[in-house]
Amino acid sequence: MFQKLEAVEKRYEELNKLISDPEVISRQNEWKNLMKEHSDLVEIVEKYREYKKVNEALEEAKEMLADKEMKELAEMQIEECKEKLPQIEEELKILLIPKDKDDEKNIICEIRGGAGGEEAALFAGTLFRMYSMYAERKHWKLEVLNENATELGGYKEISFMITGKGVYSRLKFESGVHRVQRVPDTESSGRIHTSTATVAVLPVVEDVEIELNPADIRMEVFRASGAGGQHVNKTSSAVRLIHEPTGIIAECQTERSQVQNREYAMRLLKSRIYEIEKQKQDEELASERKSQVGAGDRSEKIRTYNYPQGRITDHRIGLSIYQMEDFLNGNLDEMIDAITAYDRAEKLKGEEN
Repeated sequence: MFQKLEAVEKRYEELNKLISDPEVISRQNEWKNLMKEHSDLVEIVEKYREYKKVNEALEEAKEMLADKEMKELAEMQIEECKEKLPQIEEELKILLIPKDKDDEKNIICEIRGGAGGEEAALFAGTLFRMYSMYAERKHWKLEVLNENATELGGYKEISFMITGKGVYSRLKFESGVHRVQRVPDTESSGRIHTSTATVAVLPVVEDVEIELNPADIRMEVFRASGAGGQHVNKTSSAVRLIHEPTGIIAECQTERSQVQNREYAMRLLKSRIYEIEKQKQDEELASERKSQVGAGDRSEKIRTYNYPQGRITDHRIGLSIYQMEDFLNGNLDEMIDAITAYDRAEKLKGEEN
């Protein structure tokens, strides 16, 4: 570990010189990349320097033991340093875990009603409201890109973009199948139904990260429609993009302008294709970290919302929270923090092995 830390500190010093070099500054793209790398290393280097400082203080205190007048003070300092060092070591181990390069990105989230018909569509609407309220708590911006609403106020599917600081890092583990157990409003006998909705969280990618050949993309235009097929736009402003090599489709119909809809649909298309590549890479790492929390597997049942018991259970980490109303009103941090901590601990095991 300490060899790695020495290398990190050396690279940090190199970056300090590079980002101050006028020639490098004039090459804006290169300078931005170096600044990003520098920013990523600051916390590690500061913590490593703190470790070295405490270690030096320990050695100095050991030398002071020979002095009778300083012995008591030296013993206190030794005890203090010996307490601090293991804590700092643990913090360093966590800081050295490779970061997900997408953590600071914005996201496109897609929610689709699954098994359960109209009740599944209503649950998809409940999840959309939950994420909307979480975004509001975090002061993030949410824009709906595409929606297929039902007459009762649910969604067969809805896609939306959330922009803000560290959005992907907080929501990436929401991908998967969410299951609800509740008595639907449409159920007269009071029988509990089980329905599902699928959530997919995709990082928004920059043009430099993924290039698509325009000749591979077919564009179709159609009229935007609302619940029950009612036309809300008499012009063909809605856009559907089809990436012919993969068959991936992206639609957007929420904007009045065809140009804006095409722009949003292109973002969605790129994010979907990027996510497929990301999943391939994750699968390659899976054998090394089998117990790591999955992100992006849409077929995995990750969470159950049990209304009669007022319980939300995440099946990946076995955590249950008994604050249904609060949770559905966007108070997700306790669950997200627990999943993130579990994932970090599993990654740490993988690094040690």
